[in-house]
Amino acid sequence: MHFDFSSVDDLESYVSVPEGLHNCRIAEVREGRARDGSVRWSYRLEVIDGEWVGRTAAWDSITWSERGVFRVKKVFEALGLDVRGELEIDPEDLVDLRARVSVEPEEREDPVTGRRQVRMRVPYLGYARFEEDERVAQATRAREPRARESREHHDLAGAVDAPNGNGDAERDGASSEEEDFPF
Repeated sequence: MHFDFSSVDDLESYVSVPEGLHNCRIAEVREGRARDGSVRWSYRLEVIDGEWVGRTAAWDSITWSERGVFRVKKVFEALGLDVRGELEIDPEDLVDLRARVSVEPEEREDPVTGRRQVRMRVPYLGYARFEEDERVAQATRAREPRARESREHHDLAGAVDAPNGNGDAERDGASSEEEDFPF
């Protein structure tokens, strides 16, 4: 076999969703330290709807430093937390919170391996409230009594409800990409 490898790019890609806006939830949080010694919470953003559901949109982090708390406030606000006063919060309290997140590719050189990598990153103010979530929840609550009455009627008539077995969303399966995070 003869092959010219000079045309093969040495760029490692950890991109599993396209650039743009995605509705995401925080799937996991890892506590660590920033270079200045401040507490840093790194978290994985998972897409919750659409074609890319279940995939990692990006890893991001917030830093509890004097310089970083402005962004912490903006991120928490987008996640639906009340940031008008004092707040007591632990890293695990962020899991399952949702926001509309902007992601864009970022290329960098891994300091350990020296290899070029591309990952998705969230811009500084790349978060917005996930408004659809509350409207859907309200609409669901409003329909619930009618749906319950309908089910009771069908049960009385001998109808059998079967779940709509649409299966689990396909996962991106590339969890090893985060092992060297945060970068």
